[in-house]
Amino acid sequence: MELGFDVIAMLFGVATVAGFIDAIAGGGGLLTIPALLSTGLPPAVALGTNKLQACGGSFSASLYFVRKKAVDLKQVALLILLTFIGAALGTIVVQNIDVNALKIGLPFLIFSIGIYFLFSPNIGDQDRKQRISYPLFGFTAGMGLGFYDGVFGPAVGSFYTLAFVLLLGFNLTKAVAHAKVLNFTSNFASLLFFIFGGAVLWKIGFIMLIGQFIGATFGARMVVNKGKKLIRPMLVTLSFIMVAKMLYEQGFFG
Repeated sequence: MELGFDVIAMLFGVATVAGFIDAIAGGGGLLTIPALLSTGLPPAVALGTNKLQACGGSFSASLYFVRKKAVDLKQVALLILLTFIGAALGTIVVQNIDVNALKIGLPFLIFSIGIYFLFSPNIGDQDRKQRISYPLFGFTAGMGLGFYDGVFGPAVGSFYTLAFVLLLGFNLTKAVAHAKVLNFTSNFASLLFFIFGGAVLWKIGFIMLIGQFIGATFGARMVVNKGKKLIRPMLVTLSFIMVAKMLYEQGFFG
């Protein structure tokens, strides 16, 4: 499928913005998936190509966080493994189920995240008491959210961040850094299975991947430098924007 230069430039720009947003608060897929679908790509190919370009952003941000020692890969190795397994299973299952039910309930879950961070001004300021063990976190939040990302995916970065804050007691900056590592893991696992199914448009995916890489690098730097002063407003604002967009697409506004 050949696309014009103007369309390719548009996709590159959308991917760059999405990478920046994703590195901070998640939700970039709500920009890139509609952009890919608007070009006339079949849904499966759009989703597969989206996973390819998303790997660029999540890898870039993850690499930056690891280099800045915001994430210890040895400490979260089990979480990475279980997230990979969950995402792989989700990508297999999505080929055999109807995800419309998820679309109906998702806006209310994302709205809850926005409300939680809006009315919990002190949450995530600093590390708090760990509520569950790392292995239990891996088998619940890691596998569960990995599975969700394989099946559907929108706002999974926000869900990962909230899970790290609530269950492992991470501060917001640390939570976002770890969320991005697991997000890259689930993106990569899903991408592998889309590749096996031949549902990836490589040329467009790599062009968008470069945009994602650039945007995510700047976003990750902002997280490290600005911390919760940037993350909390972005989480709240983007949560409400995502909810409004989803409800609009579902016809709630007429």
